[in-house]
Formats: sequence, C-alpha cells, structure tokens
Amino acid sequence: MKERMQRIIDNFHKYNSENLAFQVFGFSNDCVYDALVVAPGYSPYKLHMDEYCKVTTLREGAYTAGYLVEKDGRTIAWIRTGSSAGNTIDHMAICAELKIKKMIFTGAVGALKEEFSLGDVCTPKFCISGGMANTYLKDSLRDFVPFERVYPDEKYIDQVIKLGDERGHTIKKASVFCTDSVALEYSHLDEIKEFGTDLIEMETASFYLMADLMEVPGVALLVVSDNSASGVALVGHTEEEQLQYEHGRCKVIPDMILGITGEDGISCTIKTAEL
Repeated sequence: MKERMQRIIDNFHKYNSENLAFQVFGFSNDCVYDALVVAPGYSPYKLHMDEYCKVTTLREGAYTAGYLVEKDGRTIAWIRTGSSAGNTIDHMAICAELKIKKMIFTGAVGALKEEFSLGDVCTPKFCISGGMANTYLKDSLRDFVPFERVYPDEKYIDQVIKLGDERGHTIKKASVFCTDSVALEYSHLDEIKEFGTDLIEMETASFYLMADLMEVPGVALLVVSDNSASGVALVGHTEEEQLQYEHGRCKVIPDMILGITGEDGISCTIKTAEL
C-alpha cells in the first residue's frame, strides 16, 4: 500500500481497536483472498451465487455484512455496505490490511443517455466526483477539488473487457458521474449532463482512489438499473425490464467475478433469476 494509506490506517488505529476487518466483517488477517468484492446493497445471495458457490455469512449487521465466497479453490471476501462514497471509503479502509490480490466493485448504475439498456454491464473509463468525501483522502481538507476526475488503470480495465468478450459478455466502457444524493440528483440532471458523462451512481470514484492507495488492481462492474433519458424508472420495473436487469445482475456480474478471480468459468451454469 502507499505511504498515505498507511498513515490513514495508523491514525485510525490511534482511536480504534485492531483487527477491525475481523470485528466488522469476520475476515482473517492470515488468509490470502483472491478478491475483495465491495457491493453496496448486494449480497452474494442476492446475486444467487450460493447456487454454484459455497457462501458463508461471517458477520451481518444492520448496515454491513461480510461473506466468504468459495469456488474451485478461490477464496473471495465480500462486503455488503451502505451506499455513498463515505461508506465505500470507510469500509475499504477497514479491509486495507487484509491480504487481497484484486478488488471488484459491483452495484447498480443509472443511465443518462438513451443508448444504455436495463441490464447492460458497464465499467468506468473515468469518474467525476460530485461530492466531498474523497477530499478526506488528501493531506488537507483544504485541498478539495470540485468535480475532480478519477481514472482507473486503463490497461487493466481493457483486460477485464477482453475477458468479458471471451466469456460471451459485452462490458461497456462509459464515463460516470458520482452523486451524493439519489433523490436530489433529479433536480440537477441538466447540470450533471453538462459534464458529458454517460452514467450516474455514488461510489466508483472513491473505489478507484482507494484501490490506488491500497495498490491493488481494481475494477468496477455496474449493471444499469434505470435510465432517466429514456424514461425507465429505478422503481417499478415491468416484468420484461426486471428480467433484463436480473440477467446483468445475476448472470453476467457473478460470471465476471469468478472469471476475474480464476481460470474456471461457470457462465453455462448460472441461472437467470426468476421473478
């Protein structure tokens, strides 16, 4: 990890106990995890991964949960967190001392342009930080940069997209605006669209900044859940719309997670969730 990440951890430990990844999520500092999955609102059960993986619930609280996902020798630490950039930073920081080979963020994303359909799986080519939470990762709060652009490792992202192609999945590279409020983003949609971004969600800018500080390869896999440009709402999907969404969430995302973490694919054995 980078020096700044180590300083963050050291300062955090001055006022808090050790082994917080174990206390909050149930993870062991002695284990080497093939991946850490960061999933606001998503458990592996919600994605039906227990149908073809061994899933163990380690810790479950009101707002967070830790799960162990095992498949063909792969060991995946999975954290379900609350939404928002602040939650992402806090809970990834708790896991920063774990031995992690890769990191995968997964969650829902809203589309801002008509060419995106429900169930499309996307990955950011860059993120625009529409809040202030990321400033807490800087040396000083006075270093705040409004609407800062955050870029992932393009070479690594292209490798993941290629992996998707090989497994029969189209992973779309798109730009993302990271908002601090879902309810209030609609009052600022015209202004948000002026940034030229394709998608909107809350956490990926923070995820990529944390992955950089932790020096662990990371990728975000986002499934389109709504589209303000074409009038597809976040809540109240038709049966057809829900099936499209579930295909991306419960077939493509799990197969990509297991593809990223190992050689053996399971794309032919994943069942699309039924209503």
